[in-house]
Amino acid sequence: MIVYEANKSWLRDVRHLWVSYTMKRIMQHTLIMGAITAVIAFLTLDVLQLSPWKIDGSVFSLLGIVLSILLVFRTNSAYDRWWEGRQLWGRLVNDTRNLAVMAHAALPDEDLDTRRFLAVHLANFGYTLKEHLRKGVQLEDLIFLSPEEHQLYASKAHLPSFLAWQIQHRIQQSFRNGDIAGEDHLNLKVHTQALLEVTGACERIRKTPIPFSYNVYLKLYIMVYTGILPFGLIPHFGYFAILFVMFIAFAFLGVQLMAEEIEDPFGLDCNDLPTGDIAHTIRKNVFEILEVRHVENEPEKNLYQKVF
Repeated sequence: MIVYEANKSWLRDVRHLWVSYTMKRIMQHTLIMGAITAVIAFLTLDVLQLSPWKIDGSVFSLLGIVLSILLVFRTNSAYDRWWEGRQLWGRLVNDTRNLAVMAHAALPDEDLDTRRFLAVHLANFGYTLKEHLRKGVQLEDLIFLSPEEHQLYASKAHLPSFLAWQIQHRIQQSFRNGDIAGEDHLNLKVHTQALLEVTGACERIRKTPIPFSYNVYLKLYIMVYTGILPFGLIPHFGYFAILFVMFIAFAFLGVQLMAEEIEDPFGLDCNDLPTGDIAHTIRKNVFEILEVRHVENEPEKNLYQKVF
């Protein structure tokens, strides 16, 4: 995700556009439309020297209004998906923090093992969900996996569910052992359930794109509109029509391609959500809340210690 400071520097913000893959695609399509318009203008005005058929400009105005309405719906739909994804990851941060705070307060002071377990598994849940919504979980990204856990995780088709079960199972064990009171157990259950609720909602966004027919129809409309636009502008503006066609194509193609970029907000495009940074935030927060830290150069059984 491109990080910038709003209301600081107009020109500096515009400069960020050129690092976007989508913006490069927009420019490529715009230049292609400019080249096509230039060829049509050259053939019409210089080579064939035809008397161009002048099309009433109001036709393009009406078509442009219809196209604008469709693009507004398209971008609103894409942005709603992007914003819902951000809300879901914000909820995940809040629920992991609340779960860590409640567990830390409910558990006996001497129960360091459960605190260690929850810190590691809550952190790994964020990393797992991040990659699960992309191309599949990379076990190398998870922290403090033993060889047995690595082998076990590799056999799971839906690792976020398994991690959520491990967290819930460990809390359930503490409740059965009398380490957690009944009221605290009910309060913790709400936040453990939220892990899979967030996962399911993110999967719904990820696996339900904009309807294919609507997407293709809009692309076809843009292609036809920009394709006939040179024939309507060249008779009125001559070679200056090249600039006008490029500008109009830049506007319409840009809106469409930017909507395509953000409709799946969990990827690695420049304007996708910073889920990797959010997962790191979850890890940092839960380790701090549960007062657990990693101790370098220690045997594996002493990878953590409580910080007072």
